[in-house]
Amino acid sequence: MPPFLLLTLAILAEVMGTTALKFSDGFTRWFPSLTVVLCYGAAFYLLGLALRHVPVGVAYAIWAGGGIVLITLVGVLWLRQSLDLAGLVGIGLILAGVVVLQVFSRTATLD
Repeated sequence: MPPFLLLTLAILAEVMGTTALKFSDGFTRWFPSLTVVLCYGAAFYLLGLALRHVPVGVAYAIWAGGGIVLITLVGVLWLRQSLDLAGLVGIGLILAGVVVLQVFSRTATLD
């Protein structure tokens, strides 16, 4: 499987786990709590596979940036949380950083 597909799947699993964490009510609800553990386990496994070919700094920047953007979208669109202009600008800068890494940086080349 292509490394950046593995990384994308890792990010999606992490976002699903974080969303379940919101619903776990401090790990007092068993189904969301189990979902957290399974999703985070899958996320770290997939991240580990991606790290065979993607430099760790690049992978982590994409992991963190992509996760922040996606979990913010989940919060705004599904959980009805608000985001002000400063938050939008900050998220935009994070997304821009991920794009710069992918498009312009030679650091993001695969092994």
